[in-house]
This record gives sequence, structure tokens and C-alpha cells, in this order.
Amino acid sequence: MDLKRLPYQLTVCKVKTVTDLVADKDFWFAARTDEEISLVCKTSDVPSETLERDDGWKGFRIEGVLDFSLIGILSKISAILADNKIGIFAVSTYNTDYILVKEENFEKALSVLSENGYNII
Repeated sequence: MDLKRLPYQLTVCKVKTVTDLVADKDFWFAARTDEEISLVCKTSDVPSETLERDDGWKGFRIEGVLDFSLIGILSKISAILADNKIGIFAVSTYNTDYILVKEENFEKALSVLSENGYNII
């Protein structure tokens, strides 16, 4: 399975309203629940008005479109990283999954995944 590095510095943050989203930018994820609005975006694109933010994330995605019938893909990756004491922040889209790790753990994460049969591109 191919894992593609994302070339961005990423930030996870909480915003007040959906008007704080970076809709005109090329890479971001947002989630709204009854308790919060979360945003993951390039660090350079973080809105000026955020309630909270956590910088220093890097990420990779599982390449290709994943069929909904596939089971355990994210679980296997997260287990390998957990066994190596690497925490994750995962985001899923309709097509695939994105895994973020803190910048200081990024190269180690890719290395242990490569050692476990994943192809890093």
C-alpha cells in the first residue's frame, strides 16, 4: 500500500464560526459538531481568529480511492504507530484517509511504516 507524504506544515485548530474557515485555500478539513468547529489546514493558512490551535503537524495520505468495504486499513497503520509511541490525528474523506503526526515524529513514523511493508512516496 502506498502512503504519500504531504508537503505541508499543518495546524489543528478550533474556530468560532464557519466564516473562519479557509474556503478559498487548496488544502483543509473541517468538522462541525454540536460542541465545536474543528479545522485542519496548512499552518500558513490558519485564520487569524482561532479559539485554540496546535501547530507542528505533518501528514501523509493513503494513496488511491479506498472502497468502503475495506476493513482495518487505518487500524493497522495506527497500531504500528502506537506500538512505536507515535500519536496520530486521523482525518477521513470520501476517498481516503489522512494521518497526521507531530513533526518531530514524522520521519520515524514513515520509517516504521516502511519497515512494515508500506511504500512511502
